[in-house]
Amino acid sequence: MSSNELWRFLPLGYLLTILIETPILVVGLSARHPLRRRLLAGIWLTACTYPIVTLVLPLLLVHSSRAIFLIVAETFAPVAECILFWLAFGKEAEIGTRSMWRDLATIVIANLASFAAGEVLNTYHWFGILG
Repeated sequence: MSSNELWRFLPLGYLLTILIETPILVVGLSARHPLRRRLLAGIWLTACTYPIVTLVLPLLLVHSSRAIFLIVAETFAPVAECILFWLAFGKEAEIGTRSMWRDLATIVIANLASFAAGEVLNTYHWFGILG
């Protein structure tokens, strides 16, 4: 895909991703996070990682297989989002607690859900620009 196609896809993919991930974060993040923070996480975390996954990695890995791209991108996104979430909202007293693990697992599950939806849409060529 050309960089123009990647830029054209960015808003659609971002919107779809936050529509999938935000409800999972709202339901799954631990009770210590107010609703406003859960909603913010759905928009903010994706805003931090999605441009890298959509614009940067495809160009960096242009000569790699799709499998390599998916491994790199789908490892990068949840790991980066977990780190960002912890840096923003984690507390030393929460390290190793059930709440911390719930939050991190929820972020990973949200990413897996949006990845799965993207793969289904890509399989049926619903994006129109992905091959």
